[in-house]
Amino acid sequence: MRRFATLVLVLAMSVQAAETELPGRIRSALDARNIAHDSLSVFVADVETGETVLQWRSDEARNPASTIKLLTTLVALDVLGPAYRWRTDVYAKGKLSSGRLDGDLLLKGYGDPFLVTERVWQLLRNIRHAGVREITGDLLLDDSWFDVGDYDPAAFDRQPLRAYNVAPNALLMNFKVVRYWFEPDHEAGTVKVRLDPPLENLGVKNRLGLANGRCRGYQRGITITANNAIDEVTFSGQFPSGCDRYSMDRAALTHNEFVYGLFGSLWRDSGGLFEGGWRNVIVEEDAEPLLSFDSLPLTDMIARINKHSNNVMVRQLLYTLGAEANGAPGTEESGKAVISKWLTDNGLASTKIAIENGAGLSRNTRTTAKDMAEMLQFAWRQPYMPEYLASMALSGLDGTLRRRFNDADLLGKAHLKTGSLDHVTAIAGYLQSRSGRRFVIVAMQNFENIHRGPGEEVQEALLRWLYEQ
Repeated sequence: MRRFATLVLVLAMSVQAAETELPGRIRSALDARNIAHDSLSVFVADVETGETVLQWRSDEARNPASTIKLLTTLVALDVLGPAYRWRTDVYAKGKLSSGRLDGDLLLKGYGDPFLVTERVWQLLRNIRHAGVREITGDLLLDDSWFDVGDYDPAAFDRQPLRAYNVAPNALLMNFKVVRYWFEPDHEAGTVKVRLDPPLENLGVKNRLGLANGRCRGYQRGITITANNAIDEVTFSGQFPSGCDRYSMDRAALTHNEFVYGLFGSLWRDSGGLFEGGWRNVIVEEDAEPLLSFDSLPLTDMIARINKHSNNVMVRQLLYTLGAEANGAPGTEESGKAVISKWLTDNGLASTKIAIENGAGLSRNTRTTAKDMAEMLQFAWRQPYMPEYLASMALSGLDGTLRRRFNDADLLGKAHLKTGSLDHVTAIAGYLQSRSGRRFVIVAMQNFENIHRGPGEEVQEALLRWLYEQ
């Protein structure tokens, strides 16, 4: 009994020492940039033994930025299961004979987060294989599986055209985003603009000029503006002649107008006939679909979410949790309720956790380094741990870490989710040290301009110190 009490005392002293002193390498990184030490929260533990290796202000609630996606994707793995798939149902509303549909084609979405152009091609191919070549009526769209309510894409940072601000939608296609390609035509002295995917219902006014110069400058000198409906965009400015090609991704149209434009363009490109319009409808409960198109499995989705920090995909996931657990329509509030219940059911609830949209694109989301580390330790013990681990960016190799920690020591040694907002930077995940020990690691920093580089320097100092443990 006395030996046990001594052990407890030793562990307590160890924790207290870690709490009151950061390793010298990390202190130096902070001091070199005149960054307050108390702006940083860290929690590090051995994933096998549970031993706390380092904690510094780990109980302080901070903005975790996109590292909160690790919570949303973990809950999805546990609640929906790794093999969960979304579906998109197709209905023929009329007589189908000899490839001709005398009536309307109806699409009902269930929130597929990755119905990108290539996947839409596959969906249309399946429709053609089901016998539809010509559509005499309209395209009917049912996106009632989600209820997004009034959504302002400019609310977060007054950038409504940015892809990360796109609202969730049960019939989301290609993230509602167009990639614009810009190429100089030196002979004509103009700039060509190409759209991918091509959308016939999106107007483009090209007022770009071609200026002599190297390929540099913010957005290569391009200014993009749009009308309120985002069905017409205007490009102006001077594009440098030294650029061979440049691209930018921007949101366009409303969700259903985007679906209509993409469907029409791809359907006609594949040889199909369709000249109708589009309408919003709700499918009758007893209607039988012509076919159902399944998404990629959840494990593929969370890899795309965490490795590349895709905001609209993880928000689709949050709404899906709400719809599946609490009934349709899925909403942001019902999805957050699922996460809150899951935290409570698994002994991970905390009064310091505050979730706004599940993506981290928020000024109000909060958690502590310790709470997040406990969540990661929980995940390590689950049967789907390999899928969860593989969803994170691998240091120096892929995702948001492909250009970071790429020297011989750290290359491939860490699976991490990164997070960055103005004045916020964070990392969370797992690292294997030189000795072979595996650690859970969380570091969050909220400090003026910390996102402009100093935060990454502190994170690198932390990872290099931990690698030597």
